Amino acid sequence: MDLSAARDYAREAMPRLLEDHATLVGHPSVAFPGYPREPMDAIAQDLLEMFRRNGVPDVELLDIPGGYPAIHAVVPGPEGSPTVTMYAHYDVQPCPESQQWHSDPWVATRKDDGRIYGRGTADCKAGVVAILGTMGAFDGTPPCTVRLLLEGEEETFSHIEDWVAANPDMVRSDAFIICDSGPAKVGEPSITSGLRGDVAFTVTLTTLDNAVHSGLFGGAAPDALVGMIQLLATMHDKDGNTVIEGLHSFDWEGAEVDESEFAASAGVKDGVGLQGTGPLASRLWSRPSATVIGLDMVPVDQCSNALVPSVRARVSVRIAPGADMARELETVKEHLRSHAPYGATLEFSDDKAGSPFLGDTSGPITATALAALEEVYGRTPAQVGSGGSIPLVTELLHASPGAEAILWGPEDEEKAKIHGPDESVDPAEIERIMLAQIRFLSELGSRR
Repeated sequence: MDLSAARDYAREAMPRLLEDHATLVGHPSVAFPGYPREPMDAIAQDLLEMFRRNGVPDVELLDIPGGYPAIHAVVPGPEGSPTVTMYAHYDVQPCPESQQWHSDPWVATRKDDGRIYGRGTADCKAGVVAILGTMGAFDGTPPCTVRLLLEGEEETFSHIEDWVAANPDMVRSDAFIICDSGPAKVGEPSITSGLRGDVAFTVTLTTLDNAVHSGLFGGAAPDALVGMIQLLATMHDKDGNTVIEGLHSFDWEGAEVDESEFAASAGVKDGVGLQGTGPLASRLWSRPSATVIGLDMVPVDQCSNALVPSVRARVSVRIAPGADMARELETVKEHLRSHAPYGATLEFSDDKAGSPFLGDTSGPITATALAALEEVYGRTPAQVGSGGSIPLVTELLHASPGAEAILWGPEDEEKAKIHGPDESVDPAEIERIMLAQIRFLSELGSRR
């Protein structure tokens, strides 16, 4: 399908696709433990019906042991054509009241700026709809063999990576389209060629058998909370750079990031500087970044004059593309062991490790994708990184030696606010990515 025909299709299809998008946003499909299953079952059934309406009659729910099912289908293309797996996820982040949304997060709300607001409008129900529209363009006869794999628990403890490792034949492909990313700004095309990975664990620091009076014992008896503060502080220098010796790091050679635009997008308060030094793109995309994402201690309104005997912290470190996640995890732990104050006891638990991704941008699949983006957007695409993690990408590539992965999507970094309050998407980006996917599959299929 050429671009003119694809644009004609999009003009007719987008109103219906945005109705489907609103239906999907209306499902509070949170896969986190403790949340009800019913919305997950309901959205899965709606997705089956939507894909059947768009030329995928044999779509099914694929059992993922230990987790929620995936939406799965194989739509055959012409004999000898390449196989492309298209991936997105239908689960979303929670919406705690503390986020203070300005509209109902479970209602797709079109506002005066033209954007659609609601949880999952961008991450990743926009990606799901872009794939839905792509399949509808070919009405069951795509130019390549297309495999659909839409995950139901990407935002929490995903089980699909283990399933892929156990079933490589079911995902083996020539190319993977990961529609769960986006450009820096609306209208600026890009491919994400690097993802940081994530290693995380809980560390417990213990110094005393029990709490003791801070007046009688303070100043000599080691307080676990003070010790934990000292320990965690060793992961950064005075400028906020992560300085854990031995972690993989390099300077990003692709697109740069504008500091003022980034600060505005992140909501950095006036007068507050950015953390770290050096090129901002490197800080965000190709250097490690240590974060303390949780700390168990005595709440202020329950505190007393006592030294704390034991404290727990949850440490997460985003690791650079190309790093070995097992090695990086042990490197972080060894850093903390070697810096434990007063000889305090450290215990580690609940390890989690997600692989980073570093794409080979010189291959023919990537060239085809870049050409499709340029044709649709009318400008040269950038090659960007992302500090976010999608560990599944590496597992998919392990299952398909020689394959290439294309990461793109409608989630612009400037305004989408994924995972936060007032998440939104520009519907024009859904249409553009859908058009790029149509052109990508058409060109790939024509080269068989």
